[in-house]
Amino acid sequence: MVISPTMLRIEGVRQLRNPYTLAFTLAMPVVTYLVFGGSAEYGAESAGHGNVAFYVMVSMAAYGTAVAMSSLTSLAAAEAKQGWGRQLAMTPLGTAGYAITKVLSAWSFAVLAVLAVFTAGVLTGARADDPWRWFASAAIILGLGLIYGLYGLGVGLFFNADSSAALASISLTFFAFFGNVFLPLDGVMLDIARFTPLYGYVALSRWPLTDGVLTTGQADPQWQALLNVAIWTLVFGALVLAGVRRSRRRQ
Repeated sequence: MVISPTMLRIEGVRQLRNPYTLAFTLAMPVVTYLVFGGSAEYGAESAGHGNVAFYVMVSMAAYGTAVAMSSLTSLAAAEAKQGWGRQLAMTPLGTAGYAITKVLSAWSFAVLAVLAVFTAGVLTGARADDPWRWFASAAIILGLGLIYGLYGLGVGLFFNADSSAALASISLTFFAFFGNVFLPLDGVMLDIARFTPLYGYVALSRWPLTDGVLTTGQADPQWQALLNVAIWTLVFGALVLAGVRRSRRRQ
């Protein structure tokens, strides 16, 4: 059995009952969008091929996706370290099926985060010149957002199981503040931001709107954003490998 629809349903219901999951993956991106974009006076101002509200909406949807993928996959890694794998060995599901089910569960919450933020955007005047820009931004967010599942797995395997989910989400919030996600940066802070884990991902998510042009008037070449994503994907993969080796030494 590759995946278990029953387990996928149970996992979804379990996370929907988890106030931590709801707060960080669904409520926080929506509230942050409303604070920085939806309810702000400058939300209706022009930005690229749309307005500032759309710019902030995409940023918060990307942030919510990254948090959903990292925090929920870190829980899966923590469960594996606590011996859940031995229980799975007694079922038809298997380790691969368990991992795929967990990733699908995390991705489904990422979809919910994008839908929630985009719905808030529609209701508060987020605007793009062409409808395809909405779909393109959502597709980039959900497609590239899968890499943060690697980050969550690495954190869950490498660090203490009880704190891994919190560490994954809090660290991404830190990276968002210093990665030009929540607030527009300039000067030295912007130069530093270009090396952070969320910068390239969010820049590409905004690309259908901005074509790489920042609110400060500067422009990022697309290859630079793609290189940022590629390098951090390798870093996250290395973290997973290090976490696997660390967990084996503990056993």
